Amino acid sequence: MKEANVPVRHRKKYKVTTNSNHKQPVFENLLQRQFEVAQPDHVYASDVTYIWTQEGWLYLAVVIDLCTRKVVGWSMSTRMKAQLVCDALKMAIWQRRPKAGLIHHSDRGSQYASKAFRQLLKAHGFKGSMSRKGDCWDNAVVESFFGSLKQERVHWRHYQTRYEAQQDILNYLAVFYNNYRLHSTLGYMSPADYEKQLTEMKEAA
Repeated sequence: MKEANVPVRHRKKYKVTTNSNHKQPVFENLLQRQFEVAQPDHVYASDVTYIWTQEGWLYLAVVIDLCTRKVVGWSMSTRMKAQLVCDALKMAIWQRRPKAGLIHHSDRGSQYASKAFRQLLKAHGFKGSMSRKGDCWDNAVVESFFGSLKQERVHWRHYQTRYEAQQDILNYLAVFYNNYRLHSTLGYMSPADYEKQLTEMKEAA
């Protein structure tokens, strides 16, 4: 590989982000792996991941619209608290204005089971849904997104500061992923183009 000038990607540090051993109430699994959704802003899926920098861990929470696979909300922080996931959902609400009845799916992490997050869902009339304990396949779309983020961007970087990581991840989310990243489930269209197509079809109907 050295002779061929092929770079090596080293295994990154591992960090547990899901603590399901808590006494907070959990929601039943309303989604049941039904990841194909016909209309935007009907079902959101969320999760938290981590990025290593020379300053320490940076945590990223995202909210993905299952219809368009668009990342509609995100938040980054040095701490993995309830505020992190609340801020990501608040961004999605501010940007998209989803109606009451929306299903929000996540794992059983303590952040999503927190009183603050449950109150946020209730205030907007959203229905909470959670994966079965220890089953990452119940939230496969977000897991796949995190895999793409790390394979296509994070694992090729060596972030010196959290700020550097934040700016790079923001560029990936808002510029590349939503506008240019092609998805086989969307007929090899980007989330933005697929959403535009749905809007045009709705207006023409």
